[in-house]
Amino acid sequence: MKKIFSILGILLVLALIAGGGVYYLLFTSPFQHNQKAYIYIDKDDTADSIRNKVVKTGKPNTMLGYDLMCKLKSYGEKHRTGRYELAPNATMWNLVRELRNGIQAPIKLVVPSVRTVEKMTAALSKNLMLDSLSLAQVLNDESKMKELGGYSKETLPTLFIPETYEVYWDITPERLVERFQKEKEKFWNAERCKKAQDAKLTQNEVATLASIVESETNYAPEKKTVAGLYLNRLHRGIKLQSDPTVKFALQDFGLRRILFQHLEYDSPYNTYMYEGLPPGPICIPTPAGIDAVLNYEHHNYLYMCAKEDFSGSHNFEETLSGHLLNARRYQQALNARGIK
Repeated sequence: MKKIFSILGILLVLALIAGGGVYYLLFTSPFQHNQKAYIYIDKDDTADSIRNKVVKTGKPNTMLGYDLMCKLKSYGEKHRTGRYELAPNATMWNLVRELRNGIQAPIKLVVPSVRTVEKMTAALSKNLMLDSLSLAQVLNDESKMKELGGYSKETLPTLFIPETYEVYWDITPERLVERFQKEKEKFWNAERCKKAQDAKLTQNEVATLASIVESETNYAPEKKTVAGLYLNRLHRGIKLQSDPTVKFALQDFGLRRILFQHLEYDSPYNTYMYEGLPPGPICIPTPAGIDAVLNYEHHNYLYMCAKEDFSGSHNFEETLSGHLLNARRYQQALNARGIK
């Protein structure tokens, strides 16, 4: 009996030691990093590449717990894509469970205000698993765009409301586009819709005018003034004559001086040639730019010209004669600086 009890005691001790070892491997943190890190898993990853990413990201002092958990949870070749958080105090139990169950950490996706949809797709793809080509294919799918909101190539920039959104890193292009539509619908609340109606503009027209306003000035206090000026011209049937629309028509955004030869370029975006708004935005306007149009300043200005001090602000005028004087001073300043 003594031998039996001795053997049982030894087995119990060994079991406790083994249990303690398993507990140590699975439920204590082996990681050496001291701040949050993230593991990115894409469609091309394998069990080995995922394991290597865990090693590279967390620098654990042992991977025995990871290997044991993978066997216990049957985690390996079949995996879920995504961005997974690896906290400094993470355990292998939690890590493998999150990887296996697809419990991701969302990213903060910044939707920028850029000149073109092509630049938008390039900017978004840098921060997501999807590539710019797959996103462009969805945005160029006429049936999808018609179903989503009746977008044409010209009005597609109105889909985007530049903000920061929480999304999953492995979001599909289709889901991302649908998310943009939902955010746009949320942005265009009853108050904004009423203001657009009062200004006798559609949502697309507001976004188009906002894109012109923001292309004309970076000086925030002037935006409502510029918006009011263009609305005065629109409502009176006067051509907008906006230089940025000519740059967009030419697709030459580096032009520093608009010459008569540029004004002769035939394009529906050339507001020196055609009355009214162009067929769509000339950049993707910010919420602040859209709100500047919706809350435009009421005045009688019809003309504007950049100030000759190159401060980025403008001189505003009600009369053509006053505007010509401002324009002459500005042209003289351009000549003095050798800007052609």
